[in-house]
Amino acid sequence: MSKLSEMFMDDARRNRMVPFISVILGFLVGAIIILLSGANPIEAYGALIQGAFGSLKKIGDTLLYSTTLILTGLAVAFAFKTGLFNIGASGQMLMGGFIAVLLGITLDLPRIILLPICITSSIVAGAVWAFIPGVLKAKYRVHEVVTTIMMNWISVWTVYYFVPELIRGPFDTESANVPANALLRTEWMTKLFDGSYVNLGLFLALITALIIWWVLDRTTFGYELKAVGFNPDAAQYSGMKVNRNIIYSMMISGALAGLAGATFYIGYASNIKIGVSPTQGFDGIAVALLGLNHPLGVVLAALLFGFMNAGKLSMQIATGVPNELVPIIIATIIFFAATNEMIKGWLKRIGNKKSDKERGAK
Repeated sequence: MSKLSEMFMDDARRNRMVPFISVILGFLVGAIIILLSGANPIEAYGALIQGAFGSLKKIGDTLLYSTTLILTGLAVAFAFKTGLFNIGASGQMLMGGFIAVLLGITLDLPRIILLPICITSSIVAGAVWAFIPGVLKAKYRVHEVVTTIMMNWISVWTVYYFVPELIRGPFDTESANVPANALLRTEWMTKLFDGSYVNLGLFLALITALIIWWVLDRTTFGYELKAVGFNPDAAQYSGMKVNRNIIYSMMISGALAGLAGATFYIGYASNIKIGVSPTQGFDGIAVALLGLNHPLGVVLAALLFGFMNAGKLSMQIATGVPNELVPIIIATIIFFAATNEMIKGWLKRIGNKKSDKERGAK
């Protein structure tokens, strides 16, 4: 059997091929839409690449857009891995960001003390916000999809109330700006990337991905969390504390989303607007799905999303392609990623046919 046939017949290899095939199919569908809109797909995609990587500032912006998505993707992927479906990353991110902004504005401390306080508080806030759905799931078997969606709304209105009360800015719809000593931006990174707002949050996100990989794949704790998610009854029979682990899983997922809030609100935005739910929390679902819920896959998927978000404006300006095309391509990629069983079936049939042909040739 040839190496190509072996690759198509092997389950693990087929799984790893699905995200790449999904991306290719997504861009092919996007090319057809670009053609239908009267533009040249090669020029459009060239402008997309140029917009994302054409200068140091654009590279910095691509990394900036990816940073928050890495963390929200990890939050959703961690929950998936442990048998939970966390739709509440948006609310957890918002609460984490709100606490970081609140402390950044109200505390008058040196940067070396204030910044760790803001980051740590955002992590704790996200974990606390996820604790409620975790307890309801563990103790009363209330489905986490319902509770996390409701917690998203509660977070929006909580911020809506407390921002004008505690940290009102020049406009009623937003908070005051976070002072420079509480921001994740650094002068050397801004200079390195020619003015981009890429910040220390990038390193936090990459280090966090490494930690999550280590916890899930190299520790007994991670094994227990995954075992509970895979089969709670078997885990309980083997002596694991199922309810405790469900709560831990949800809180860790929320903590990751809370950190995402810090990287966005004190890394990129500088203030917090009321009545707005951060879309990165929902995009994290797509990132986790495309990344196969693996920390490395999540990082790569987030970079892809960051690349497309950073480059879409250049594509629109250069070719006149509608700005909305990028979300369509992303949605198409996710569609194909969601139909992974269908793609794996295609690959298996191709492998079978090729194998049969090789045997016939002998």
